[in-house]
Amino acid sequence: MMYLSSHIFISPLLPAPLNMAFNGKWETESQDGYEPFCKLVGIPDDVIAKGKDFKLVTEVIQSGDDFTWIQYYPNNHVVTNKFTIGKESDMETTGGRKFKGLVSMEGGKLTISFPNYHQTTEISGGKLVETSTATGAQGPVSMVRTSRKL
Repeated sequence: MMYLSSHIFISPLLPAPLNMAFNGKWETESQDGYEPFCKLVGIPDDVIAKGKDFKLVTEVIQSGDDFTWIQYYPNNHVVTNKFTIGKESDMETTGGRKFKGLVSMEGGKLTISFPNYHQTTEISGGKLVETSTATGAQGPVSMVRTSRKL
């Protein structure tokens, strides 16, 4: 047992909270399926070109079920979303579109439906893995963004 104060202790037998794994700053390592996915969801070609090799930084601040999710894009464009697991929240897309979204967590994975795609985010192998899937006339198209912790 490790004592943090005269009244609080941590038992080494208890696992660390899994739901705090998202905390921190993450930098993009790879974006598989980036271009076809972006085209399908309507992102302009010039924006796609700028973001293709950009090392997006995602900052996650988590306190229990409450999250602040900040993404830093090219040209100093920043998108911040604050949400609580299981509660409808005001959200914003990368393109500035506002919507109401409900983020849920199952098995350590965050899921949300954006206006024109669905996203699942998890920590896998110490990496932040975001899988976004949109469906077009040719069927579903996915992008998998993998980020390393800074």
